[in-house]
Amino acid sequence: MTRRRWIADTFTDTTASLTGDQAAHLARVLRAEPGQIFDVVANGFLHRAEIISVSEREVVFALHEELEAEAALPVHLLLAVFKFDHLEWGIEKATELGAARITPVLARRTEKHLALAAAKRVERWRRIVREAAQQSRRSDVPEVDDPQTLKAALQSVSAETKLLLAETEQENTIASALGEASQSIALAIGPEGGWTAEEMQLFTEHGWKHVTLGPRILRAETAAIAGLAICSALI
Repeated sequence: MTRRRWIADTFTDTTASLTGDQAAHLARVLRAEPGQIFDVVANGFLHRAEIISVSEREVVFALHEELEAEAALPVHLLLAVFKFDHLEWGIEKATELGAARITPVLARRTEKHLALAAAKRVERWRRIVREAAQQSRRSDVPEVDDPQTLKAALQSVSAETKLLLAETEQENTIASALGEASQSIALAIGPEGGWTAEEMQLFTEHGWKHVTLGPRILRAETAAIAGLAICSALI
């Protein structure tokens, strides 16, 4: 039977703790008891862990042997901010698919009220990412940056291969681009209505290659999932 996995809120070299909602869920819902064994991620490493003490405020584990864990997909996802319910679903699925880092981008065509509200939503997005990482049995939690302008976001990208999903591109497929890719990839997904001509030029100036997923027009969150799934299969 597969053991349930948790991501520690705090840790030392030999112990790890869950606090807040995670501790309350373990104590009240799962009725955890000392001696039970779970998988716990602490400081980016996966361990077999034994519960030492349980309360609704904190569950403490003793960390035992380190376990083998799969690495994150080496993809930095730049995701333009769009309708929050669709965006949050996309962030959750991007986490499940293994994205290592997610940068919310305030694009020119991001609706003004969404751009103004985005900074207040980022902590919610980080909670979504944490829960999705735990559910999908990841051994790490993707970094979620504060929302930022496209110019700032492009300056933060260190990936060697940079791919822009563009509706205007018809020939260069993401699959062919990934065939020549390094092990460090950035993938950009635009807002509803797409990137402006000025933004497309900015991508070009920063060395991004324009690629296509095919002839169909996809919702932004669907494009993100499709792009990450292809990256997962080919790198």
